[in-house]
Amino acid sequence: MVETYKLPEHRAHVLSLEGKPGKLMTLPHFFSVPHRPDLIRRAVISAQANRQQPYGADPLAGTKRSVVWPGKGRGMARTPRVKNTNRGGFVPNTVGGREAHPPRAQTDRTKKINVKERQRAFASALAATREVRYAIERGHRIPEHLKLPVIMDDELEDVMTTWKAREVLEASGLWEDVERSIARTHIRPGKGKMRGRVRRVPKSLLLVISAPSGARGFRDLKGVDVVPVNSLGTEHLAPGGDAGRLTIYTPKSLKALEEKVGYHLLPTAVPAVRGLAGGKKA
Repeated sequence: MVETYKLPEHRAHVLSLEGKPGKLMTLPHFFSVPHRPDLIRRAVISAQANRQQPYGADPLAGTKRSVVWPGKGRGMARTPRVKNTNRGGFVPNTVGGREAHPPRAQTDRTKKINVKERQRAFASALAATREVRYAIERGHRIPEHLKLPVIMDDELEDVMTTWKAREVLEASGLWEDVERSIARTHIRPGKGKMRGRVRRVPKSLLLVISAPSGARGFRDLKGVDVVPVNSLGTEHLAPGGDAGRLTIYTPKSLKALEEKVGYHLLPTAVPAVRGLAGGKKA
């Protein structure tokens, strides 16, 4: 037996650039999608794996020298020796020899995920930005008076200077989260420093905008990402696979997101199971 049900509707105030609440708008349907942390984690891991650069050892590494084997019965190991020396070479158990099982460039390291699962993970990550508890678990600092999701007026996309961006965030109480990212930025331990990843910067605010060239004033702030709707992915909304990133939307971007997500993934029916809500009692 299957019973249809209506998804709950949520509403939020549109904040002005001065941080004052304005009109009350109904949130798009994807904010009512159930939270699926398993799918979000898989989608993020798949995105990270699929952009990984192929790597591997030279197939001839460790074998570019002439070696000979003197044969048995000489009272010495059967390891091949470099010509005119007594030094071993070529084989894995020698200094300078080949590696036993080196990484191969032709290895397929991609991780697949079903299309509908990836789409549902994206919708679930969007819905998680409405929950304060997920943002707090990620370490974000949210003022008590602020309700999620944060929706600001379309004028936000016209902010083109950093000092103006700071004024907007201070008025809405979100500048404290940027300060958290600045304070916790540190030198990365290990060899990542030699590979262009000198500092580790904690993730702070995410601004979802409708046009690629908007809100340029926020791009120089530590930990802040400005992403247009067309480029938005699950990894932006849930860095590391942990949903609930503190996100700022505009009415224009929400309208574009509604068209991008669509309605075909929304649950419109639930099976009526005995002993559960909506089903017959046992």
